[in-house]
Amino acid sequence: MGLIVGLTGGIGSGKTTVERLFAKLGAAVVDTDAIAHELTGPGGDAMPALAAAFGPGLMAADGSLDRPAMRSLVFADTDARRRLEGILHPLIRTRSDERCLQALAAGAPYVILTVPLLVETGDYRQRVDRVLVVDCDDDIRIARVAARSGLARAEIERIMATQASRDARLTAADDIIDNDGAEDRLAAQVARLHREYVRLAAENR
Repeated sequence: MGLIVGLTGGIGSGKTTVERLFAKLGAAVVDTDAIAHELTGPGGDAMPALAAAFGPGLMAADGSLDRPAMRSLVFADTDARRRLEGILHPLIRTRSDERCLQALAAGAPYVILTVPLLVETGDYRQRVDRVLVVDCDDDIRIARVAARSGLARAEIERIMATQASRDARLTAADDIIDNDGAEDRLAAQVARLHREYVRLAAENR
């Protein structure tokens, strides 16, 4: 059996950059956000159930999910968020678990499973062998999200409020990457953890 590392962190923490660095070193990467986009894109497996649950008003012209409209709805309506999660989460979990197993069977030394809300799910310890948290100051996260998305600070803070607290993530972490600094420092941290994960994966085989 190989090693599955759950990579998580709050919005704007730098998870995508970290997973790219791991991929360059030879790790397999399974990103649940990417899977969610597949499921909610044109012809995605989740679209029939989403259309039935939410109606045509939340569908884009190309048959995909209108993500900004859905985001606005679920922030305003807790029941809508639960319905969305009830449709998407089981599909995401099944597909991500399949891809982790496929990657290990194909000989990957270990898998980075990126799950933004990993800590928020109560059974995360059953899915991963280690939890890796990408951590940084909240103001830095807000600035990054604003720069890439154009969202206002108040909306970003509202998104952050729906996620686990920084303390909760750090408490759950087996490993922590500090992403307050420059990318060369980030790369050094990833390289150190890569060596450790390769060692642990070898012990698990």
